[in-house]
Amino acid sequence: MSVRIGLVSLGCPKNLVDSEIMLGILKKDGFTVTNREEEADVLVINTCSFIDDAKEESINTILELARLKEEGSCKAILVTGCMAQRYPKELTDEMPEIDGLLGTGTIQEIAGAVKDVLTGKKVSLVRAPGFLCDANLPRLTSTPPHTAFLKIAEGCDNCCSYCVIPQIRGPLRSRPVDDIACEAAHLAAGGVKELVLVAQDTTRYGVDLYGKPALVDLLKQLAALDGPVWLRILYAYPDLLTDELIELMMSEKKVCRYLDLPLQHASNEVLKRMNRRGSPAEIIRLVEKLRSALPGITLRTSFITGFPGETEADFLELLDFMREIKFDRVGVFTYSQEEHTAAAKMPDQIPEEVKSERRDRAMAVQQKISLERNMKKIGSVIPVLIEGFHSIGGLKYFGRSEGDAPDIDGKVYIMSEVKLNPGDIVQVSVVDAAEYDLTGELV
Repeated sequence: MSVRIGLVSLGCPKNLVDSEIMLGILKKDGFTVTNREEEADVLVINTCSFIDDAKEESINTILELARLKEEGSCKAILVTGCMAQRYPKELTDEMPEIDGLLGTGTIQEIAGAVKDVLTGKKVSLVRAPGFLCDANLPRLTSTPPHTAFLKIAEGCDNCCSYCVIPQIRGPLRSRPVDDIACEAAHLAAGGVKELVLVAQDTTRYGVDLYGKPALVDLLKQLAALDGPVWLRILYAYPDLLTDELIELMMSEKKVCRYLDLPLQHASNEVLKRMNRRGSPAEIIRLVEKLRSALPGITLRTSFITGFPGETEADFLELLDFMREIKFDRVGVFTYSQEEHTAAAKMPDQIPEEVKSERRDRAMAVQQKISLERNMKKIGSVIPVLIEGFHSIGGLKYFGRSEGDAPDIDGKVYIMSEVKLNPGDIVQVSVVDAAEYDLTGELV
């Protein structure tokens, strides 16, 4: 009987793509992939360590699954990804439950690592983060068949003062347009209708390869493929969101009228300390341009509360900014003091209770805005990508609109006497709304 592998993927969609590549490599090498952790001979935990909460989740997952060495079939545990890259010595010294480590630069060596740990060998494959996926690597997607994440670049050159990603993932490395299009065509041939483009900074894609941003060129090539109906852009930094990109979104129906713009704050002083480009005034002008050119566009952003030196006045600026812009979607996170970052050494670190209190106040403001914006959709007809069956409250199906990214945003619940299948894109009349979700009827 072949060796059974179970894999748990933590963190962001970019990490999920790495997990899917590891699964593809393992399957190609003859291993059996199982979703039942208690039946796995080897458990792989692809970790995140971006902020404290992510590190805590990673540690708790390792400890929880380690019990399967006693209670299940597990013979070895491999820890991969960001935490392995960032803390190899600490994990080796403090967690004897771990049998092997693979950093972000060595995930392609997963099959050999599994074979080694099964012989009792301790493995530590943590080197410089230089890995870049390509279309030739096998990949076993774990998302629903109609949706897939498409990683277009690795690493980051932005060097925000709070962020460890350049240390963990290395500098920006873009994949060639043709290589990405090749992978996209393969995914489309397998039935994928929605391709979600991800990178640390999608708008900076191609700068290292072509000497200029190449996201527009990439989108044009992807839009020409048969199969994909939606092309969704995540993590678009506003300073390189060009008129050319806006014009493409206006003319190309396959490009979703949806943008995730990670802004992080709205106080000039805080943004300077964060080493973020752009000003609140520039963001306001950009949002006005986007909404004028692309009526109905869904705009999402994220903010950090409690950054070192953030005063109550700075925070009130953020709240005023949120009320003025009225983003459709907002995620608010408390600042995490990460070692070996410039922000970690800054004076005036904010107490945890203040960070949390400000986060809660900001989310309370956004909940009212989200409800208000969703209520305005009642009576409209929107396309919805069906994801599954839902029997609670007489609502038979659920899916996502063009304005809802997978695993991030809300759902659309649909009443229909007609049978719908996952992957169908149908027209839905919105009849009710909540802060995050919509309810509708099949047209």
